[in-house]
Amino acid sequence: MGPDGVVVQRPWQATAGELRPMDCPPVRGFPVRRGRRLAPGWWWSATTGRLVGYGTAAMRDTVMLLDRDPQVAGIACRPVEFVWEEQGRLVTHAPDLAVALADGAIHLVDCPGRGGPSGRLTTRTRVVEACAREAGWEHRFAVAADPVVTANARWLSGYRHPRCSVGISATRLRRAFPEPTALGRGALRLGDPIATLPAVYHQLWQGLLTMDWDRPLNEDTLVTASTAGRRLGGER
Repeated sequence: MGPDGVVVQRPWQATAGELRPMDCPPVRGFPVRRGRRLAPGWWWSATTGRLVGYGTAAMRDTVMLLDRDPQVAGIACRPVEFVWEEQGRLVTHAPDLAVALADGAIHLVDCPGRGGPSGRLTTRTRVVEACAREAGWEHRFAVAADPVVTANARWLSGYRHPRCSVGISATRLRRAFPEPTALGRGALRLGDPIATLPAVYHQLWQGLLTMDWDRPLNEDTLVTASTAGRRLGGER
């Protein structure tokens, strides 16, 4: 689907070189199934300031983790669908996500969940992988992150919007955490924790402040200022 919302089907070789997946809307949505715990929804991306659709919990968590990865420059939901003929029948597959990296690379990502890809998905993505290589792209499956890492990211993602850091400068935050300091104590150094904790959480999400992501986040979590780029596990 093009940026104008019109569905266009063209040979891949004639399209790949000029396709800008980050600018394309989803080619198809996600069905709402009765009995499922999670309905399809939208994720506001702190990376791009845009909404990214998701259809499963695994896809939502993948988008969340990608959104705080410093190597990620863009995320798009199902911007392209591959159509081909196999043994006399038409086969289609729309990868869950397209991800643009800061170095210019494009990855197509499918999010099968903790059970891993089914045989049917694996077979279909072989064709997608070949098409991706033709364009200089890569196809991969998202790997479920450690539950503690995911839980920490889920909490901090609630403070990903820039408004959460209003009123507290990066300099003040660095001074509050010059060495590993308990999160609660550092927030008190900044002022009333009710007002300062959102800024601390925001910068933990952004990476200005760091912590041990493999341990559950709480007021005793050791936090320190960092000038390094942010990186969170969960994908390969």
